[in-house]
Amino acid sequence: LRGREEYLVRPVGRTTRHDSSANRCHRRPAHLRSGDEHLAGFWAVEEFRARTTDAMVERIETGRPVQILRTKDDHSFELDEEALGRILLADHLKDKPVVVVSVAGAFRKGKSFLLDFFLRYMRNGGQGDWLGDPTAPLKGFTWRGGCERDTTGILIWDEVFLVTTTQGQQLAVLFMDTQGAFDCESTVKDCATIFALSTMTSSVQVYNLSQNIQEDDLQHLQLFTEYGRLAQQDMSEKPFQKLLFLVRDWSYPYDANYGADGGRTILERRLQISDRQHQELQQLRRHIRSCFSEIGCFLMPHPGLKVATAASFDGRLSDIEEDFKEQLQALVPSLLAPDNLLVKEINGQKISCQELLAYFKVYVNIFKGDELPEPKSMLEATAEANNLAAVATAKDKYASSMEQLCGGDQPYLSPQVLESHHLRLRESARELFTSTRKMGGEEFSQQYLERLTEAGSLLFILFTHFPTQHP
Repeated sequence: LRGREEYLVRPVGRTTRHDSSANRCHRRPAHLRSGDEHLAGFWAVEEFRARTTDAMVERIETGRPVQILRTKDDHSFELDEEALGRILLADHLKDKPVVVVSVAGAFRKGKSFLLDFFLRYMRNGGQGDWLGDPTAPLKGFTWRGGCERDTTGILIWDEVFLVTTTQGQQLAVLFMDTQGAFDCESTVKDCATIFALSTMTSSVQVYNLSQNIQEDDLQHLQLFTEYGRLAQQDMSEKPFQKLLFLVRDWSYPYDANYGADGGRTILERRLQISDRQHQELQQLRRHIRSCFSEIGCFLMPHPGLKVATAASFDGRLSDIEEDFKEQLQALVPSLLAPDNLLVKEINGQKISCQELLAYFKVYVNIFKGDELPEPKSMLEATAEANNLAAVATAKDKYASSMEQLCGGDQPYLSPQVLESHHLRLRESARELFTSTRKMGGEEFSQQYLERLTEAGSLLFILFTHFPTQHP
């Protein structure tokens, strides 16, 4: 494709509703002078020549993040179908196979910062010098330093990149930014829903981690992916496509080198299954491997002290350490070079932009419904199991004591006597439950104590109907 002309379509103004005619590309008439773009409508067309080695990139430079999923105050979710439709249903995009690259993980760990380098690569056509001007600020998804969250919900960059591979296939490439998990305002369900939804709709999920792959990172991944698999109602062996563990601020290059090779070493260690491991740890690793068709890992060095501590840092390369820039130049093309792009597939079928919109609607409606179990924190899940076990023990004690009094060959007891035994034994069961050491605290256990009381009352009704209790 060397020497071939490319065309950049740049919107002069924004429309407030979807207008398919605004997405059509027209050549500038020969008589149209510079500055007369208003005569051609909302769109100005700029011709430029670019030489590429293997692929041609065309883009729509609207250039802003669009929030497509909002988290409401009551922790429910709302999909902005109109905003997503404006991006995915453009005439020149809707039938194209779609590539969706998502970045997810804990909040304040540099997800948006990373995505902006993805955008820079695409804007510069993947050329060898794609990092560009070392003094230019980094632009794209909003990011900032500090300890408070910046991104909420799910955002998609509305600058859609059309990339032609060396095989001649034209793909639409979308970038997705997600709300960071585990901030002080998000519930476990919020985190699970956003991570699951981004995994279900992306072809590449970058799991952004800090410093290492730890056991709790794997446990959270297991919870979030299982929640997504339930929502997808897909119990196939590999419901999701590519997962990349991206370990930021890797501090042990003497143990495993930066980049993909070192990442492969660490990933093999972390996902290794051995007979010495507890069954729970083995099952966790099998689960993660069963969820993704491809799993990789990449180790990134720290970007430098100025990036981490300077409030004035604006993303310019001159403030970033050389090691970080070197690894960026390896990481980004490994995901975004034309022949490395991974088309989104669902049930083995390649998905177009138009179909992706339909799946988004279906998946969000599932998460908004009551069909899925409520995801819980590890403490809450453990406390629930702990209290349920205490209820079961106390209920069994009540039932066995009552049976000794009025079951089988026991003599008839009057209703008044039977009820007095019931009240005494029910109180004994309550005391047994209360005295059992449980997690979650007294307030959490109160609902289970009420369940025990209700269960005792139901059992008492059954005992009053025993044959021996009828004179």
